[in-house]
This record gives sequence, structure tokens and C-alpha cells, in this order.
Amino acid sequence: MLSGMIAFAIASLLVSMMPGPTTVVILRQTIRAGRPAGVATVLGNETGWLVWCLAAAFGLSALLLVSEVAFDVMRIAGAIVLVWFGGRMLWQARRGSGGGSVEDVAAPAMPSLWSCYRSGLLTNLANPKAGVFALSFLPQFVPEGAPALPMLLLLAVASAVIDLAWYLGVVRLVGAAERFLRRPAVRRCLEYVSGTLLIGLAVRLALTSKP
Repeated sequence: MLSGMIAFAIASLLVSMMPGPTTVVILRQTIRAGRPAGVATVLGNETGWLVWCLAAAFGLSALLLVSEVAFDVMRIAGAIVLVWFGGRMLWQARRGSGGGSVEDVAAPAMPSLWSCYRSGLLTNLANPKAGVFALSFLPQFVPEGAPALPMLLLLAVASAVIDLAWYLGVVRLVGAAERFLRRPAVRRCLEYVSGTLLIGLAVRLALTSKP
């Protein structure tokens, strides 16, 4: 059982390290508003991931596998959310590159911690592939003969904790370079890149067929 848990921890960490919409949003909020905003975004993301994992534990995510309509609805809704976030980033970058003063560009309105938490939560919940992945990932590590539901719940919490630790490390690293990353020109460039990446990921999600 110990070897199985070690394998689960390594696999969960590798999954966390894979870049995606969540990574883009966390990096963007951290660069834009500092570590507290990044931490709030991470907590929102982990709430969403935990919801997907719990749904997988209770079998609710199976609906996305067996129902093409349910998957398509979630897929389109998720793409719309990502386009919305990406479009806002591009708008912020475009507005920052206007004719305002350096002071205006350097001091944009800071998002609240709640809005950062919400962006992390919505980005995760808007991705039906996360639910399908949780449903296929967690059961692989349930030891033979162990009670399925309690073990799945334990794995769900452990996965969220590992994911949390990884992204908090990312936020800390980004925070260390905060002075450079929050320069107006650098921030505008990052806003353009982040917005474009999110819209690109939205298009890929919209074109994804049911697994």
C-alpha cells in the first residue's frame, strides 16, 4: 500500500506540473496583484479540483462520459468562460498600452481576493476534461480490497493538497520576481500572452470531442 501511495503522490505532482488554463490564470493574478491574489486564485482552483474529485468519488463525473449532451454543454460553457477571461486580459493589455501616463499604467485597479478566488474556481470547474480525468485517475490507486468510497475521498483530498503545494510554490517563485514582472511593459506583454493562450485553450476545448 505504501508503494501505491508513493506512486499516487508522484503521479499527482506530475499532473499538477502540466501547464493549462489554471496555470495561466494563477500566474496572471500573481503578477498583476501579488502573492495574496495568487494564493486566493490557487485556493479557488483547488476548490474546483476537489469538487471534480469528489464528483468522481461519488460517480457523478461518469455522466460526462456516458452523456454526449452533458459533456458538450460543459465543453461549450468552459470555452466561453476561458474566452471571457482571455478577452479581459487582452483588453487590460490594450488599455494599458494607450496614451495614459506611466503612473496610470503602473497602478491598475487591483482585483479583490474574492474575484481572484472566483477566477481560479471557475477556470477549473469550466473544464469538463478535469472531471473525466479525475474519474479515470483516482480509481487506479484504490488498493485491492479497500473500501472504494472512503479511499476515493482520501485520494481526492490528497490530490488537492499536492496540487495546492505545487501552485503555492509557483506563486512564491513568481512573487520573488515581482518587481521585474510588474513593470508596465513586462506586464502588458504578459497580459497579451496570457489572454492569447487562454483564448487558444478555449478554442481547443471547444473542438474537443467526448473522450
